[in-house]
Amino acid sequence: MRRLLLLCEYDGTHFAGLQRQREGLRTVQGELERVLPRVGALPKAVAAGRTDAGVHALAMPFHVDVEGRIPVERVPEALNRLLPEDLKVVGALEVARDLHARRDALWRAYRYRILVRPHPSPLLRHRALWLKHPLDLSAIREALPFLLGRHNFLGFAKEETREGVRELLEARVEAAEGEGGLEVRFYFKGRSFLRGQVRGMVGTLLEVGLGKRPPESLRAILGSGDRRLAGPTAPAHGLYFLEAAYPEEKLRP
Repeated sequence: MRRLLLLCEYDGTHFAGLQRQREGLRTVQGELERVLPRVGALPKAVAAGRTDAGVHALAMPFHVDVEGRIPVERVPEALNRLLPEDLKVVGALEVARDLHARRDALWRAYRYRILVRPHPSPLLRHRALWLKHPLDLSAIREALPFLLGRHNFLGFAKEETREGVRELLEARVEAAEGEGGLEVRFYFKGRSFLRGQVRGMVGTLLEVGLGKRPPESLRAILGSGDRRLAGPTAPAHGLYFLEAAYPEEKLRP
């Protein structure tokens, strides 16, 4: 038995989220587990995290166990012939037998895309949030440092029953002119995230950028854990899971 770490890219538009759910709901985990036995793997895939319906991923790690003798370098091609067009394996690595994709992750990173221009984009309607009005990026950059470090992030989360203290390692915003208009990108890196936390932070930061709240208002949200003090949860379609990191010793068989 070998343990592999699969890196999966997917378009979350037509998935009911990552995690396997009740019969009849299409999920990323469900689609992947459906085809794993065809390459000699057990029908169980454990992800580094979870994403809601509509959220995308560039390299979501899953650990799987393989009984067959298929070479690891052939696994992505073999699985991609069986997987749907909106879910593909972009990398595979044989790892330590006890590596756990969720528990052993050192950090995880997310991106949130926003298109700022007078009119919506038909091409990016499932890929980025459209905003008609310009953002004050200086005000957003003034607010971001309040989020760094170890805090109670329940004020930004949704439907969360776990304890709320998390550590945010990095938070930044970038903007660049593209063919479609000005694209603003948020980047967040943390050891772990609460459900809806990133989208809650984005929705609140957008209120800062639109002049609806001062940057220092984030301090009160972190201090109270009260969701009513934060801004709205940003839509799912602008969010992307980017990557996760693991200890070097776990990335060797």
